Amino acid sequence: MKPTRATRRRLRDSVSLKATGRPRDARIDTEVVVAVLNALEKRGYRAVTIDGIAKDVGRARSSLYRRWPSKRHLVAYAVVSELGENPAADTGSLRGDLLSAVGTLWRAFRGPLGHALAGLVADMAQDAALAASIRQRVLAPRRKSMRDAIERARVRGEALSNVDVELLLDMLTGPFYFRTLFGRASMSLRNTKQIVDCVLRLITPEDARGRAGRSMTSDDAGHQK
Repeated sequence: MKPTRATRRRLRDSVSLKATGRPRDARIDTEVVVAVLNALEKRGYRAVTIDGIAKDVGRARSSLYRRWPSKRHLVAYAVVSELGENPAADTGSLRGDLLSAVGTLWRAFRGPLGHALAGLVADMAQDAALAASIRQRVLAPRRKSMRDAIERARVRGEALSNVDVELLLDMLTGPFYFRTLFGRASMSLRNTKQIVDCVLRLITPEDARGRAGRSMTSDDAGHQK
């Protein structure tokens, strides 16, 4: 399976999980992420080993151990590389920021990560260290990114101050995980916009709804180009 352009870009941008020292070979990172996701999908977390991944990509074990001290770090890095660590780009509007954030889920779950997710979640239930690693390295930074987007919106007067932000984040991301894990239905790009717009109706102050409506029209026009 060849890595997508988006995957290669996310690998370059995932600087916080990279080791310090001599420059990394981006080709190794790309090859390893693809191999880890494929292994998770086909064999599950327990079967993933750094030695096995090194053989899959034809690299020395030492080149992987220098980057990832354990397979938990390796798996977390692969997931972050697919999802992105800071998904809510500062677009200048809350709708734009949230569309950016959920768009990363939509794209990632359409690829190998979506196929591997059920097995990874099942293994997290049995492995407390893996679950802690995923929460700390994957989920926490992403939620902070979206939380920051809502705070920026509050400063601009686009968002109410008396809302349960954590619940809003669950509402934004929950449908993607549910549909991916249970296969009830596919998630379309149109669905991502509908989810964001439903959340915006809950969080947008009444006196700002006119501006939000104009932003929705402008954003949709931009997406159609």
